[in-house]
Amino acid sequence: MDYQNIILEIDGPKAKISLNRPEVFHALNAPILKELASAFQELGENETIRVITLTATGAEAFCSGADLKDGMANAGRPLGEILAENYEPLIIGIRECPKPVICQMNGIAAGAGMSLALACDLIIANDKTYMTELFVGIGLMPDAGSMYFLPRLVGVQKAFELCSTGRKIYMEEALQLGLVSKVAPANELEATVNQLTDYYASAPTVAIAQMKKVLNLTYESSLQQMLAAEAKGQTRCGFTEDFGEGVMAFLQKRKPEFKGK
Repeated sequence: MDYQNIILEIDGPKAKISLNRPEVFHALNAPILKELASAFQELGENETIRVITLTATGAEAFCSGADLKDGMANAGRPLGEILAENYEPLIIGIRECPKPVICQMNGIAAGAGMSLALACDLIIANDKTYMTELFVGIGLMPDAGSMYFLPRLVGVQKAFELCSTGRKIYMEEALQLGLVSKVAPANELEATVNQLTDYYASAPTVAIAQMKKVLNLTYESSLQQMLAAEAKGQTRCGFTEDFGEGVMAFLQKRKPEFKGK
């Protein structure tokens, strides 16, 4: 696909997707949402890719949320239809992508931009930025997955507060709440993310994918169902080359060299 609103860069086993609508602080409209969904599908199916970074060009914003001008063009159309058509494929695509997805949150993440960040497996954030569920300011409720991810991270009561006030969540608090995994100074953000992507680029990719798949089931499954999912995923891991390499490296007292197979 010829991408117009995002930049896709591939460096060996590492891929980076950058939102690229700086003139509107990377606001989300139908074209960029479709491009993002396509990119995650493409990278998920690419066996050479072992880790994906999601970020944005520039330094002012990660994503300012839905493009309200795009919304005006759809005036009168049920918002649920727009979500189902444009947002749901992307959010589900990130969660079902068999590769770890790291959000490099280089700037403000607001509204659906916060939802997009929360859909990632890990968030590494610029220490000077903030997140906000600002939907209430225009008379809407959070969407694009926020009502799923947020209470699972911070609890229902705190999620209600953050959603119903739309207040800014600066990174010190976000770290305390567990909304982000790590906070770094702006000039160290990329290097911090690169350290993490280097790790995942040499990690046992199939095992990581199975972890992500089974963890996605945890809130909708009984203990018995989770045990069955673990057994199924572990069976898949047990037939990988990486498992054999890991055992051999342990016995030989050396660092394993995982191939992601």
